[in-house]
Amino acid sequence: MHAEVGDRIVVASLLAERRDRVGQVLEVRKADGSPPYLVRWFDDGHEELFFPEPNALILRRSTATI
Repeated sequence: MHAEVGDRIVVASLLAERRDRVGQVLEVRKADGSPPYLVRWFDDGHEELFFPEPNALILRRSTATI
């Protein structure tokens, strides 16, 4: 997985009663763009160091419209 600052991360919910989670990449810790990423989640404003799961998707800054 590769991300850049400004990209969005969408984590698809595996449970019907939960919504997908969407956040913005604030910081990429490795020069090659691989995880972990510092992410701010839109639903609650929480910032955390995030290691993407298999159900995560990166939306490039130039195409992110969510």
